[in-house]
Amino acid sequence: MDRKQILGIVLIFLIIIGYGIISQPSKKELERNRRIRDSIATVLASKKTDTLEKKTKNTATDTTVSIKNLPDSLKQKKAVGLYGVFAGAATGTKQFYTLENELVKISISSLGGRIYSVELKKYKNFKNEPLILFDGDSIVFGFDFFSSNKRISTNDLYFSALQPADYKTDNNQKISMRLNVGEDKYLEYVYSLEPGSYMVGFDFNLHNMNDVIASNINYLSLNWSYSVKNQEKGRQFERDNSSIYYKFFEDEVNNLNERSEKAQEKLVTQIKWIAFKQQFFSSVLIAGQSFLNGEIKSQRRSDTNPYLKDYSAQLSIPYDGRPLLSFPMKFYFGPNSYKTLKSFNLDLEKLVPLGWGIFGWINRWVVIPTFNLLGSFISNFGIIILILTLLLKLVLFPLTYKSYLSTAKMRVLKPEVDEINKKFPKEKALERQQAVMAMYKKAGVNPLGGCLPVALQMPILIAMFRFFPTSIELRHQPFLWANDLSSYDSIINLPFNIPWYGNHVSLFCLLMTISTIIYTRISQGQMADTSSQMPGMKWMMYFFPVMMLFWFNSYASGLSYYYLLANLMSFGQMAIIKRFVDDDEIMRRIHENKKKPVKKSNFQARLEKMAKERGYKMPKK
Repeated sequence: MDRKQILGIVLIFLIIIGYGIISQPSKKELERNRRIRDSIATVLASKKTDTLEKKTKNTATDTTVSIKNLPDSLKQKKAVGLYGVFAGAATGTKQFYTLENELVKISISSLGGRIYSVELKKYKNFKNEPLILFDGDSIVFGFDFFSSNKRISTNDLYFSALQPADYKTDNNQKISMRLNVGEDKYLEYVYSLEPGSYMVGFDFNLHNMNDVIASNINYLSLNWSYSVKNQEKGRQFERDNSSIYYKFFEDEVNNLNERSEKAQEKLVTQIKWIAFKQQFFSSVLIAGQSFLNGEIKSQRRSDTNPYLKDYSAQLSIPYDGRPLLSFPMKFYFGPNSYKTLKSFNLDLEKLVPLGWGIFGWINRWVVIPTFNLLGSFISNFGIIILILTLLLKLVLFPLTYKSYLSTAKMRVLKPEVDEINKKFPKEKALERQQAVMAMYKKAGVNPLGGCLPVALQMPILIAMFRFFPTSIELRHQPFLWANDLSSYDSIINLPFNIPWYGNHVSLFCLLMTISTIIYTRISQGQMADTSSQMPGMKWMMYFFPVMMLFWFNSYASGLSYYYLLANLMSFGQMAIIKRFVDDDEIMRRIHENKKKPVKKSNFQARLEKMAKERGYKMPKK
């Protein structure tokens, strides 16, 4: 074995060791893998329950069969056959009980013991009607389990309210809904609501139910589903911004694809909360500890349907067969307000999609605090957006000035660039480019100086793109002709629909597009003419503003208004800068720079020093 072979083996060995070190999972990944293994063990342990469910599917699948229309002599017999010890709760009279504070009004039905409707009292829908998050008999909320080989669904059984006349107190409100199956045996939901809160306490209790619920299971299935109501004027925009969000236990927040016709996902690890989110409002079920696992589904409704989507979630609650069990939970029924959601320290603020990375950072630490500060003493949100735009333009003014100055330098050097282009034919494109760059360097001009400040402003523009459609503070706030800054400002309704555009004309969007085209035209006039080198570039500059007309026509009018203000203020900045920037003075300074020796960069100096140390003589210029 020669020297090269030994060296090759050593290198391969080092590469293998290095790869093993680099690919070693982090502590976070190890913890996540542990949770996955625990969840898989839970699923495997529940196979007995799944087998029992399959065996009884043909004999007791439809526990929702109506027995109301049967003769009295058959009702009890039919109920016992379907529900066993729960037969007494199979029939009853539907009654409603109310929990209410200054923010929410919650109606609870005796059928299923579930929340039947939720009204957010400080908000209206786009028709100026009371904002109802959900209501109706189609709502499903209940536990599924087996009892004496019969599948029981609490959603279809009648609960009784514990002392319904005395459940209200001065400080908070509480009601207990019980499903009694025998003496001192019951399943219980306890709801509580405090003043000034969108959070509803919800405790699930089992009292001496260990000999009623099948003993060979280790979890109970909690099913929750309802259809999402259309609350906003922009139906399609609202639907595209509605989805199911979920947070893994001590981990990140994810969501189903908002734009999918049908989306579903099996969650194999522990879950902290599930949120049925709309554009500006959410219903969130939060575990005191965590749900074992779950499955979520979202189905889009057609454009002609009064509902937007169908949401459903199936969650697993741990069950160990003890006589007394309690699983504390909470509901959040309220607005997607960043400040409100942040106060709970549950990562619920992730329901407000402010953007990833630097875009979210700008919104969280700059835009939202400034917006809230201005909103504390200014009630008109159109004025707030105006002041916010002005402040941002003032902060960015140094970058704008540098960009304009760099463009002016490029413009005055245009004749010299033309001379170089004449000197070198198109076939010698590399030599031509090197000569131009050498001339720029000698003149002390950075050709990217005009692009970099613009690039630094892009994160703010994108952050605003995410902020305005998700800011509930703008909802139903009028300004000028717009009656809702969170939705489009239609001034003309078209008798037909234009693909990608819609069936209306939004004035703020139209003005923003026109101002962007004018700004593009002025900017091209300020820059050196590059049309001879890139003929298609000139028209591409106008393509983007025209596309904005289609993209933003159904978007939040507050965003189009902001971009319009930004363009108008840019016109003013350009006019002011132009008064203080003289092309002759720029040319004089450029000539002075040309007389100075070109300063070498540190990198170039190091290269030359290394070359000299090795005896290499640098060529004379």
